[in-house]
Amino acid sequence: MKLLMRLAAAGIALLLLHSSLYAQKHVFVEAESFENKGGWVTDQQSFVVIGSSYLMAHGMGRPVKDAVTTVTFPAKGKYRMWVRTKDWAPFPTGPGKFTLSIDGQQAGPVFGASGNDAWKWYDGGTVDIKNEQVKLTMKDLTGFNGRCDAILFTDAAKFTPPNTLKDLTAFRNKLLNLHAEPDNGGHYDLVVVGGGIAGTCAAISAARQGLKTALIQDRPVLGGNNSSEVRVHLKGDIDKNHYPKLGRIVREMDNGDPGNGHPDAAEYGDKRKIEIVKAEKNLTLFLNMHVYKVEMDKDQIKAVIGRNISTNQDVRFTGTFFSDCTGDGTVGFLAGADFRMGRESKAETGESLASEKADDFTLGTSNLWASLERDTVSSFPETPWALQFSDEYHIDQARSDWEWETGFGNFNTITEAEQIRDHNLRAIYGNWSYLKKSKPEKYAKRELAWVAYIGGKRESRRILGDHILTQMDIQEGKFYPDGAVTATWTIDLHFPQEKNSKYFEGQEFFASTKHIRVAPYTIPYRCLYSRNISNLFMAGRNISTTHVAFGSTRVMRTCGMMGEVVGFAAGIAKRHNTSPRGVYQHHLPELIAILKDEPLPPQQMTNKVE
Repeated sequence: MKLLMRLAAAGIALLLLHSSLYAQKHVFVEAESFENKGGWVTDQQSFVVIGSSYLMAHGMGRPVKDAVTTVTFPAKGKYRMWVRTKDWAPFPTGPGKFTLSIDGQQAGPVFGASGNDAWKWYDGGTVDIKNEQVKLTMKDLTGFNGRCDAILFTDAAKFTPPNTLKDLTAFRNKLLNLHAEPDNGGHYDLVVVGGGIAGTCAAISAARQGLKTALIQDRPVLGGNNSSEVRVHLKGDIDKNHYPKLGRIVREMDNGDPGNGHPDAAEYGDKRKIEIVKAEKNLTLFLNMHVYKVEMDKDQIKAVIGRNISTNQDVRFTGTFFSDCTGDGTVGFLAGADFRMGRESKAETGESLASEKADDFTLGTSNLWASLERDTVSSFPETPWALQFSDEYHIDQARSDWEWETGFGNFNTITEAEQIRDHNLRAIYGNWSYLKKSKPEKYAKRELAWVAYIGGKRESRRILGDHILTQMDIQEGKFYPDGAVTATWTIDLHFPQEKNSKYFEGQEFFASTKHIRVAPYTIPYRCLYSRNISNLFMAGRNISTTHVAFGSTRVMRTCGMMGEVVGFAAGIAKRHNTSPRGVYQHHLPELIAILKDEPLPPQQMTNKVE
């Protein structure tokens, strides 16, 4: 009897607790979903870490225009406001200050300068909501990359929002109704994830083979590192290859050679790239869509799920074949594909250029920048929170090139992408502040015209295929039966510049390289599909190579030709109802004939490669 009474009491307590939680009124505002973002920009690069995109005030030292949105409350009254942000460069506090206003009145303190560089919720105090619809304004105070992930209003005075990734994701999904069924994005013969040069060329190539194709890109522009957001020029030759069919789509994507970090965004042809893609009748483009989940059936991918980086709406895409052109190998990783990250040892690969021991060292990420000459003298703020430069060491440049690079094993290029970008920004702003103050004869009338806030990555995961390209394959010019893409770039492995290491040991941001010249060589088709995920292709810097070989294959014209080959192979796989591996095993002559732009007698199309 006592046990029953205890159980009954416990049940009543649980009921009361449930009722209390149910009665709470939470209003969750994702910063990236603001209706008018003003001068703030959307950054999705750390989705894997924080489970969301966020807004950032990237003003290069000049405050950006306010971000404004309308928020609807379930009722008027007192609410406690929480703001999820961080102090990205504390010294002891950093420059990312911003405020929030409700219907024109500042609510809470100044955010973004707490001295804590971790993402967390900050208590904004109690606010009095006098209307069921209010105007919420986010005001940047400095122009130096203040950032906000989300804002929560709650009528539960003692409630603290969760901060761990798992709990916050569940909380966010519940309040935004993201646990509901995702929208149906459709079924496709080929789903290409990643809209850099490799992915864009793969999607166009497949569409022209008659395949119903989806191209999913997590930014508002195509081109990846060749877009106006990153501004790296195309390298690698397309006129030295063995196959006249290859490189034609790459030429369509090529907007000329503006060099690295050109201050004019139009030089990189964002609009042209999108127009070319949209002109393909078999190709559907999905911009601003970050793929973060896959659905599997044994060793096959059945679907990928993406989340819009501004609206947070989930969309599900099903397909027969998938191509991972993300650079980070995101789809392959989520699917359980075999991959490698970092350097192999000499003992493992037999390569003379390999590391003595295997490690996590990867080539770095660049954030390029440029200044322009103006008619009048301008100033630039003091930056005590940035890297500090002196007469003894500074970089006397009016525009960056590829050498501005952070990584080198000090940071993980996937899980620490935000820290890498922020380190680059601290180097850029600190150096520019020094130049403006200490070299007025050269820089007084120059001002920063552009700084990349999206990091241009070089290396992360490499998905393993049936063949792993090595240094010996490259330098010995091995021509395998499935040799497909002809590559011409040097073995170009970056490392910290010696002088930069002297002054910033462990915090290097400037690179050197030693080019190992190579004769044109071919990349086997077997490097372009996963060895253990049966319907997964890949193209770009995530293909199956060693770290050393990757130093040559990673440039964008070469990656674009990989994409073209994937499109051709996907067409063959579709026609013959086979797998990417099946194309190699049973239909290689057909693939080679397409690359040669030659007709092939039907009886040869069934030849099998043993």
